[in-house]
Amino acid sequence: MLTKSIFLKSFPKKSSEKRIKKLLDLMLSQNNQLFKSMSKNYIDQFNFKNIKKKNGRNNIRVIGIGGSILGAQAIYYFLRNKIKKNFFFINNLKSPKKLSSKKKITNLVISKSGNTLETIANVNLLVKEKNNIFLTENKKSYLSELALKLKAEIINHNNFIGGRYAVLSEVGMLPAQLMGLDPKKFRQFDNLIKNKKFLDILIQNTNSIFQFSKEKRFNSIILNYDLESEYLFQWYQQLVAESLGKKGKGILPIISTMPKDNHSVMQLYIDGFKNNFFTFFHCREKDSTKLVKNKFLSSHKYLGSKKINEIIFKQKIATENVFKTKNIPFRSFEIKKKDEKTLGEIFCFFILETILLGRALNINPFDQPSVELVKKETKKLFY
Repeated sequence: MLTKSIFLKSFPKKSSEKRIKKLLDLMLSQNNQLFKSMSKNYIDQFNFKNIKKKNGRNNIRVIGIGGSILGAQAIYYFLRNKIKKNFFFINNLKSPKKLSSKKKITNLVISKSGNTLETIANVNLLVKEKNNIFLTENKKSYLSELALKLKAEIINHNNFIGGRYAVLSEVGMLPAQLMGLDPKKFRQFDNLIKNKKFLDILIQNTNSIFQFSKEKRFNSIILNYDLESEYLFQWYQQLVAESLGKKGKGILPIISTMPKDNHSVMQLYIDGFKNNFFTFFHCREKDSTKLVKNKFLSSHKYLGSKKINEIIFKQKIATENVFKTKNIPFRSFEIKKKDEKTLGEIFCFFILETILLGRALNINPFDQPSVELVKKETKKLFY
């Protein structure tokens, strides 16, 4: 049990966890500004009442890329049943679809640097003079200058919080509040670091992944049985890959959509090369479609009146049983309740696990030097 809402069956215990525990104790003792943004005492750099008064529309278009937008997408789709407003995410460089001109829309533009090429291009196509919010660092940049020209609402992006780690700061919590959700419920850091059971499980899982990397198991494959969690794992994929992929080291997160992938890549997972480890992820679903009993032929009467989520769950258990038999390393998350608190706990767990892995691997989990190389090389080609 990770928390009351999350059951986690951890990876099998590996060798001594003492080094990982020492690293965690040191990490938590330091005055890390990132952790403050995950705390219930964090003060957001915006006045939501003023924002709501000016931009309280039911249609919100979020424009960004990478860590600027993936957290908000994860929140929206994971908690979609609780959200009444319509959110549209422009998260790649492509010809964006135009919304009906009858819809009153607010644009929320997010870019830490304010100079992100893809975001600037999409803003050029989509942003008009009215109803805009810009969330960017408090410095001169293309987007800060444009925001001033458009007389848009400008919110400061804290310069000490990188995009992929920013989900519990303004970057994720302003969109969450516009969705009608409560930022305070997401910020579970204070409670979790006082929970010995949570910390023990964090240490065990971090140590297991660290040992897998020493065994040259670098592929972290997420077997996701919940379609609404797709963007949660896109956020996780960036978090892990961008934080740990340095100095010839790293973990490659691969998202596998289940049970569909039983019929594509499962053969390789079970009987192929052995440099993978797996994370099962399933959410309990109360309202699930029930199959029509009297429409089945006699050979498949056993499916009569079964719910779709019940079938998916049994497929997950069956896959876990096969993995056990084949000695394939895996852990398994079972989400009992979907709400802000649970998602905040998931964010905290993966963020802490990733930073701790970086420390164990002797790399800086907060920079992304090679990403900057590509940005500079791209810019050269325009001149």
